[in-house]
Amino acid sequence: MTVRIEKKGKVWTVIHSRPQARNAMDPESADALVEAFTAFDRDADAVVAVLWGEGGAFCAGWDLKYCGSLIEDPTPIHSIDYPLDDRRPIPRGPLGPTRLELDKPVIAAVAGPAVAGGFELALWCDVRVMEKSAYFGVYCRRWGVPLIDGGTVRLPRIVGMGRALEIILTGRKVPAEEALRIGACEHVVADGESRKFAEAMAHEIARFPQVCMRADRRSAYMQQGLTLREAMRKEWYNGLPAFEAEGIAGAERFASGKGRHGDFRDI
Repeated sequence: MTVRIEKKGKVWTVIHSRPQARNAMDPESADALVEAFTAFDRDADAVVAVLWGEGGAFCAGWDLKYCGSLIEDPTPIHSIDYPLDDRRPIPRGPLGPTRLELDKPVIAAVAGPAVAGGFELALWCDVRVMEKSAYFGVYCRRWGVPLIDGGTVRLPRIVGMGRALEIILTGRKVPAEEALRIGACEHVVADGESRKFAEAMAHEIARFPQVCMRADRRSAYMQQGLTLREAMRKEWYNGLPAFEAEGIAGAERFASGKGRHGDFRDI
């Protein structure tokens, strides 16, 4: 089994384990990751997930040995279409969950390489925690393999068009400290500490009222591509049910004395 799940309270850690291939993604792993994250999104007791590659590598991208085998029969890649009809199920991406639109946050714990499709997999996550020696890069540039798992879509939205194009066109290595500086990751930690740090963050997020948290996360994604007025209108109607479900009661708890002087241990 190349994918397993470890659960602690409301946090799931989804572990991809193909260390002999630096966690390069083959079809079996891709299917297993989709199954794991679909189960996470559907489980009422699961709140935040961490994605971690076992053995010192996040993901070295699409398994090029498998990709090269398609030269004789490319039929499998054509079966991974992307229908516009919302009534049709969307097949998984080559890297697995990159087409899933979850209602809960996922944190990437990145050690070693997250390159080519592995970079795209990290970009799919909401937050990225990188170890000091970890790195991103469009390494598939060298082999004529395009970004087809959201890299050309998500990277410009995260770091801006100019920076994204320079990274995409050159295929160069992007070390962790640079990734932090340009906004491609949110934290850099010591080597060997990414999973621990990401799980601690996940447990902190899991403490909060979840209807509100998911509404705010959803609004941040929904506003992309909209005018200011359209985006703010969506924010209002998306957030109002959360306010009624949790906000009023939360305000009452604060009024009764909770959270005073910055003490949020008991909320």
